[in-house]
Amino acid sequence: MQIILPHKGTQEEGVAHIKRLLQENRAKIQESATDLKEEWDGNVLDFAFTAQGSHISGTLTIRDKEFDLYAKLPLAMRLFEGTIERMIAAEAQKLKLD
Repeated sequence: MQIILPHKGTQEEGVAHIKRLLQENRAKIQESATDLKEEWDGNVLDFAFTAQGSHISGTLTIRDKEFDLYAKLPLAMRLFEGTIERMIAAEAQKLKLD
């Protein structure tokens, strides 16, 4: 699954924003996900976690004016890919990523 989400800032501002959001929401994330992995390489976040018994991994590449999210979904979750994409877009709007 790949989603491109807009934001208004530079690559550096986007990285800082995502790092801040992850830090501020770490406790909430840990309530619903286990085996969390978060590794930064410049503007690319490699992530992995287990939620509802399913392992999900991927990358978030941050560029000027866009976030490029790529996630490897288990087969059972691929059936709901469109719904998941809409949920992510709605959450991004709440977080004011654009």
